[in-house]
Amino acid sequence: MTKRPNILYVFADQLRYDALGCTGSTKAQTPNIDRFAREAASFSNAVVNTPVCTAYRASLLTGKHTTSHGMVINELRMNPNQRCLGHMLTDAGYNTAYIGKWHLYANELGSHYEPRNSFVPRGPHRLGFDGEWKAFNFHHENFSPPAYYHEETPDKIEHPGEYEPTVQTDQAIDFVRRAARDPDGRPFSLVLSYGPPHDPWGPDNVPERFWRMFSDVDFPNPPNYRDTDDAPYRDRWASLSDAERAELASWRRGYHAQVASLDAEFGRLMAALEGSGEAENTIVVFTSDHGEMFGAQGRRAKLIFYEEAARVPYFMRWSGQIPAGSRPDVCLSTVDILPTLAGLAGLPVADDVEGMDLSHWARGETGPEPEVALMQGCGATARWQDGHEWRAVRDKRYTYGVFRVDGKELLFDRLIDPYQQTNLAADPALAGEKIRLKAAMERWMARINDSFEASSWYRDHWTDGDRRILRSATAEFGPQAD
Repeated sequence: MTKRPNILYVFADQLRYDALGCTGSTKAQTPNIDRFAREAASFSNAVVNTPVCTAYRASLLTGKHTTSHGMVINELRMNPNQRCLGHMLTDAGYNTAYIGKWHLYANELGSHYEPRNSFVPRGPHRLGFDGEWKAFNFHHENFSPPAYYHEETPDKIEHPGEYEPTVQTDQAIDFVRRAARDPDGRPFSLVLSYGPPHDPWGPDNVPERFWRMFSDVDFPNPPNYRDTDDAPYRDRWASLSDAERAELASWRRGYHAQVASLDAEFGRLMAALEGSGEAENTIVVFTSDHGEMFGAQGRRAKLIFYEEAARVPYFMRWSGQIPAGSRPDVCLSTVDILPTLAGLAGLPVADDVEGMDLSHWARGETGPEPEVALMQGCGATARWQDGHEWRAVRDKRYTYGVFRVDGKELLFDRLIDPYQQTNLAADPALAGEKIRLKAAMERWMARINDSFEASSWYRDHWTDGDRRILRSATAEFGPQAD
C-alpha cells in the first residue's frame, strides 16, 4: 500500500490577505512565504465563514458552518461529540501533533491564564489529536511570562526570553524530524497554530530586529477608512476610540513586524521539512484564521464580511500532485478545507460535513465548485449581546450581506470597488445579482437549518448556561464530560 501523504497545516492568527508580498503588499518583508506561494496553489478567493478565532477553528476541524458546530462566539467550550479532523487522521494511522493556540476549550470570558481555561486535558476535548500536544487555549502575548503552553498536566511550561513562534517552530521541526524517522513508516500530521500577527502590536511583543524593519515605514489609512464607527452593528471589539485611532499607524508597523517574524519562522520550518526527506510526500498549507480591519469601514478587529476581515491567504503545496499557480475561479471557504484535505489524502469524511471537496481544483483540474461561500455573524465577539448579527455570501465578484437588527442590505461589486465603498443594494442595475445572491444565501441557510437568531437565543437554546455547547442547528450533541 502506498503511504498516505503527510499533512503540515500552518496558520497564523489575524493575517489578512493583502499583508504579504506575494498578495500585493509593497511593504511586507515575507520572502519565505512569497517563495512558498510561487511553489503552491494559491486559492486567491479564499474566505473565512465566520471571521473570528473560535468559529474558524471549529469549522476547520469539523467541515461545518458555525451554526452547525455551535461555536457562535468566542470563549465557548466545543462539544466533543463531533467527528473532527483529528479523529480522521488518528483513525487512518497518522502520527499527529498539535502545537500552539487551540481556543476551543475555555468556557469563561476572561481569566485566560488560569489553567482551568488554558489546559486541555488528554481525552475527548482534544478532538482526536491523540499524539503530541504542546498547546494552550489562548493568549496573545509572545514572550514569557505570560506566554506558556501545556503538555499533559496543568503545569505551565514557560520559555523566558524566547519568542513564542520561535519556540513553536523549534517544536515543529523536532516533531517533523522524528516523525520522518518513524520506525513503523506512519504518515505524520502537524497542525501549527501561530499567535501572530494578533494584537498587541507594541515593540515588546516582537523581536527587536523585526520591529526595526518597520520603525520608519509609513502606513497611512486606507481609502475606506472612516472616522465614525458603523454604530448600529459593531460590538465593543470593533470600536475605535480617538486614542486608538491615533495608534493605527504604529499598530500597523507592529503588525507587519510580526508578519515578518512569522515569515522567518516559516522559512526555517520549510528548510527542515526539505532536510527531513519528506517534503515530496507532504501536503503543506499556509493560511490564516481571519484578517484585521485596522480602521477600514470605521472598524477594528474582525467578525464582519468585509474583505479586510474575511479574506485570507490560502496556499497549498504538494510536489508532483498540486501544480503551482493561482486558483481565482473557485471560492474556497473554511468548511471546504477538511473535505479537500481528505480528498487529497484519500480519507473518508463524516456524513455531516457541509463543505465541498475541492481537491480537483487543487490538482489543477476543473469541476464542481461552490456557487457562493456562506458567511455568518452570530453576535458580539465573545459576549452574549444582541444587535450585531449578520449573514452574507461572497462569490468571485460580489459580496451580499444583511444585518439582522434592521434588515439593512449591502451589495458590493469588488471588481470595480475593491474597498467596498459603494453599497449597490438599491441599484436597479444590480437587482438581478442581488436576487441571485440573496437566494443562494437563503438556500444555504435552509440546507443547514440556520434560522438567523439573535445571539442570546443561541445562549438560551444551545448551551448549558455555562458556555458549554450542547446542541446546534443540525445536531443534538448531548452533555459534555469535563
